[in-house]
Amino acid sequence: MGRLFHADAREAVSVGGRGASSGWSVDKRGNPKNPYGSQYHSVLTVGNIKFVSKNGRGSEALMETMTRGRVYAHVEGDDLKSIVYFDNENKRSKQIDVDHSHNGERPHAHHGYNHNESDSAKGASRLTPDEQAMVDRVVSIWENRKRGK
Repeated sequence: MGRLFHADAREAVSVGGRGASSGWSVDKRGNPKNPYGSQYHSVLTVGNIKFVSKNGRGSEALMETMTRGRVYAHVEGDDLKSIVYFDNENKRSKQIDVDHSHNGERPHAHHGYNHNESDSAKGASRLTPDEQAMVDRVVSIWENRKRGK
C-alpha cells in the first residue's frame, strides 16, 4: 500500500480520493492516481474527529478512509471548510459545508458519495439537531485551538 512519508514530520493522513481505501486513488478510468494518505496532513485529532488540511491545491476531495467511524474536519489556514462523514464501507456519505451558503442555508448538508446524489429535489438540506451538535462541537474545538487553549 502506498503511503507518503512526510520529511517535515507532519502526520500523513489515511484519507484520500476515489478508490483510496484500496491504497490508491483512481482516475475516471480506474488508473492509479495518488497514494493513499498523500494528499492531506493532520492538524489536530480530538476523539474520532481528525482536522485535516490539503497538502496542495490539486488534492482530491475527501472520498474514502481506512479508519472506521472517523469524522474529518477539513480546514485551510484558520478557516473551517467542511465536516465529512463516512459510511460502514468507509466511503463518504455526507458532507456538511460550513464555509458557504446553499439556498440561503449556512451551514448545510449534502448527502451521498459524489456530493449530492442523495439530496432531496431541493438540493442541500438544513442540518438535523445531531448534525448541528457536531458542527457546534467541531467549531468549539477549532476555535479553542486557534486561541491556543
